Amino acid sequence: MTDEAAERVAEWVRPEIRALSAYHVPDAGGLIKLDAMENPYAWPDELRTQWAELARTLDVNRYPHPQAPALKEQLRAAMAVPPGAELLLGNGSDEIIQMIALALAGPERTVLTVEPGFVMYRMIAVFAGMRYCGVPLRSDDFALDTPALLEAIARHRPAVVFIAQPNNPTGNRFDEAALVQVIEAAPGLVVIDEAYAPFTDASLLPRVGQWPNLLVMRTVSKMGLAGLRLGYLAGPAAWLNEFDKVRLPYNINVLTQRAAELALRHKAVLDAQTAAIREERGRLHAALAAIDGVTPFPSEANFILFRVPAGRAKAVFDGLRARRILVKILDGAHPLLADCLRVTVGTPDENAAFVAALRECV
Repeated sequence: MTDEAAERVAEWVRPEIRALSAYHVPDAGGLIKLDAMENPYAWPDELRTQWAELARTLDVNRYPHPQAPALKEQLRAAMAVPPGAELLLGNGSDEIIQMIALALAGPERTVLTVEPGFVMYRMIAVFAGMRYCGVPLRSDDFALDTPALLEAIARHRPAVVFIAQPNNPTGNRFDEAALVQVIEAAPGLVVIDEAYAPFTDASLLPRVGQWPNLLVMRTVSKMGLAGLRLGYLAGPAAWLNEFDKVRLPYNINVLTQRAAELALRHKAVLDAQTAAIREERGRLHAALAAIDGVTPFPSEANFILFRVPAGRAKAVFDGLRARRILVKILDGAHPLLADCLRVTVGTPDENAAFVAALRECV
């Protein structure tokens, strides 16, 4: 960048944006990719053939349906969305978080969440010019520090509280009674982010409508459709009608709409893959626990957070990468994540390769 360009950037780009780092996605070429919580199983050939035939019928010279009604109906049926709840679709959950923040933004308004948590809550709060408050989880088990959380809600009176259930990056599920306390104490909106709902049996989706300020957000990414970039928000129409006003036109493209409709008609295939991941998660956790110096934490997601000996996280990460295994290093991201890495549950072969490499690195 030239000196003149840099001067203009400094003059016109908001300081809080210049202070951020862009969301980083590492190059995974040639590696066993276990860093991004993806479903490791591809579509079976039968589904691929159906998708190829479907794609031949699509006219990409026309805009997609702006509201995607057919896809919404498929989601309602497949995900058991309560009859009284409205749906809003996003280009991934990230776009939905951004829509919520833009609709609620104000210079004195706060986004509140727990930490360590999903980094996009903080980043999008900054994008929208809102204040941000992160309440630390308990250091011993990553559970909600309910008294501290309620105190922060009373002090900051947040416009929106985001809580991931199960939590990312820790993988644990929070106590539902504590979440109810948060919903009832919050003066504004509470969004329960159930991105990892396929990997746990707990959900607040059936309780949407019980409180006027509860919304539940989900994504189809973790269940095997990450490439489609489709998220959805369920809740009272009074909220969603307002968020729809800041949704960019035609945000769900025609390929995503039709591919997701096809996939949801074959949800049994995705459910079988999810069941295999849940079963493999237990085996992977046991294998990690058997490695000297490695402490895996309980998970109800499709990943496992684990701690390695003090000061060894970067060396272990680099050692795994040298052995063609890519995981996520979290050491340094938050004090509670010291010496921690996170691994996605892969196929049995991928997990075996990871465990063997980890034994060598530790």
